[in-house]
Amino acid sequence: MNQQIIAAIDIGTNSIHMVIVEIEPSLPSFTVIAKEKDTVRLGDRDPTTGKLTPEAIQRSLDTLRRCRDLANSLEASQIIAVATSATREAPNGEAFLRQIESELGIVVNLISGQEEARRIYLGVLSGMDFNDQPHIIIDIGGGSTELVLADIHEPRFLSSTKIGAVRLAKEFVTTDPISDSELKVLRAYVKGMLERPVDEIWRNLQLNEVPRTIGTSGTIETIAAIHAKDELGYVPDPLNGYEVSRKDIEKIVKKLAKMSFKERLDVSGLSEKRAEIIIPGAVILLEAMTMLKLESIVICERALREGMIVDWMLTRGLINSRLRYQNEVKKRNVLKIAQKYHVDLDYGERVAYFALSIFDQLKDKLHSWDVAERELLWSAAILHNCGIYISHSSHHKHSYYLIRNAELLGFTELELELIASIARYHRKSKPKKKHEPYNSLPDKHYQLMVRQLSAILRLAVALERRNKGAIAEVNCQYDKHNHSLDFQIEPVEIGDKCKLELWNLSYKKELFEEEFDVELIAAIAESKLPVKT
Repeated sequence: MNQQIIAAIDIGTNSIHMVIVEIEPSLPSFTVIAKEKDTVRLGDRDPTTGKLTPEAIQRSLDTLRRCRDLANSLEASQIIAVATSATREAPNGEAFLRQIESELGIVVNLISGQEEARRIYLGVLSGMDFNDQPHIIIDIGGGSTELVLADIHEPRFLSSTKIGAVRLAKEFVTTDPISDSELKVLRAYVKGMLERPVDEIWRNLQLNEVPRTIGTSGTIETIAAIHAKDELGYVPDPLNGYEVSRKDIEKIVKKLAKMSFKERLDVSGLSEKRAEIIIPGAVILLEAMTMLKLESIVICERALREGMIVDWMLTRGLINSRLRYQNEVKKRNVLKIAQKYHVDLDYGERVAYFALSIFDQLKDKLHSWDVAERELLWSAAILHNCGIYISHSSHHKHSYYLIRNAELLGFTELELELIASIARYHRKSKPKKKHEPYNSLPDKHYQLMVRQLSAILRLAVALERRNKGAIAEVNCQYDKHNHSLDFQIEPVEIGDKCKLELWNLSYKKELFEEEFDVELIAAIAESKLPVKT
């Protein structure tokens, strides 16, 4: 692969950020060639309905249009975009994303708080040398705060808590300057919300380990800039690697809390928009560091956007596993969820093997799906029976619910929906318009994907009907003149008639035949006995 230019856009609660990078696959590395940022305040939602307001949506569309035009002018081959907490929580969030796609042609993936935390970790890992030391990463956004405990190999703990600078300013700050009582309530609330993630971090730290603390995001960079101006008389550029002690952060919080909004505007390094929300943001940082007993924090200017780039490179095999970079994050998390819901993994892996075998043999003959869809099929095949954890009755519906609500890192919200739907339709009813989740998929392309991949999964499930690995292989021969598919089954034991599997195939093949417009003819392959000499 030659050098490529990629743009990554993060639609946050407070701001929209874009980074444009040039990727050098031979190293592999990337260089930031342009940045864009605008404060759009998507988090200023309608207090009655919780919806994103028309004004915030318009501000966002205007900013995204500028981002797209800049990316195009720099000849970016691809724009990758994600939306986080404000869009995730708003009732009209998905409609907003559809509007972005229809008006600007930018496809935005909605990601969970945990997935956001994982990508922040990847971004920091790309810009910081972790050595053999554990790191605590603190990222304070407009709507949520991500706390991560990680080392060079993997994140040990990822969390996203619904406390952010915009959210708390809106909910807790009504006085100017902030009153002592409001500040006290704010600090107590933050402390309560951080209790669980902080406890988890302590639990995952080993005895005598001393973690290094990394801070990312506008709030922390602003505090560092205020500190640098006071201490050095100037703000270093870049701020990457700049260190601030907890004692100094405490002094800054006290100083800012005594100031009115107008007075804060005179503080060097504090913009008007940031001045409105700096106190809640600074309180989150101070409380997190106090609870974790962290003496200082180091600034990293790489975060979610850069993590999106790293993730993009990982999925295309551009990053060597020398840093591990979590390159098997999806597979590992699918297996983790399977374990959680007591899935019979031997059975699940056999079904997945047959599903992928059929998928590969029929590629470019009966379907044109590719690597990404193959990964979704594998994930659905491993997890299709997880609903038995709740009840065997209607377990396909329970599987949908468990997958849809699982913390499957590495996948977007849409990918989770697709995996859950493919698993849901491995038995019983075929996808129907009256099924709300299926009907709500954003495009007919995705509905086709669910129908066709679930049809393949049904055949794979039928091949493992006795749950004992009775079948070794399946060979598919497509006859395009007769629109037929010869399904040759090779049993493990010579003489096994595989009656139950053949009966189940005759029952399960209907959806497959309908979807791919073929007649499926299943038979036991003739055994190849050794020739006597």
